[in-house]
Amino acid sequence: MKVKTMATSGIIAALYVAVTFLIAPFGFTNIQFRLSEMFNHLVIFNKKYMIGVVLGVFVSNLLFSELGPIDLVFGVGQSILALSITIFSAKFIRGLYKRMLFNTLVFTFTMFLIAWELNIVLGLPFLITWGFVAVGEFVVMLVGIPVMDALNKRLKLDRLI
Repeated sequence: MKVKTMATSGIIAALYVAVTFLIAPFGFTNIQFRLSEMFNHLVIFNKKYMIGVVLGVFVSNLLFSELGPIDLVFGVGQSILALSITIFSAKFIRGLYKRMLFNTLVFTFTMFLIAWELNIVLGLPFLITWGFVAVGEFVVMLVGIPVMDALNKRLKLDRLI
């Protein structure tokens, strides 16, 4: 792995953790608005960003989650699954906005893993919890589309890493 890729991944992970810390009380329960999730859109620009995002999820869950080690499995697993689906889909979906919208829908749907985790750990009802965490994820990811587009125009994210 190139030094530039490692450094960029570290910066992304640090940004993910910092933004997660700012809203920690709203990022780990059945009603989640983890603003750092908008960084999931980075894989639209380059699949190498997945490393930094997953590392950021891992460190955030390790430091801030009250759910324990299970959150490292479910939270990181959900991110890896959704990011992988989005990266794979890039071969078939053209256009920045279409790919970000698809990514939003993938992350929204795969929140069933987080709902399952909250069902196991806290005994929350699965379907209702899935609805709540999915809505939170959808809103954050949708808001993240214009944010990431603006960042891309300024930073040229496809060439940064």
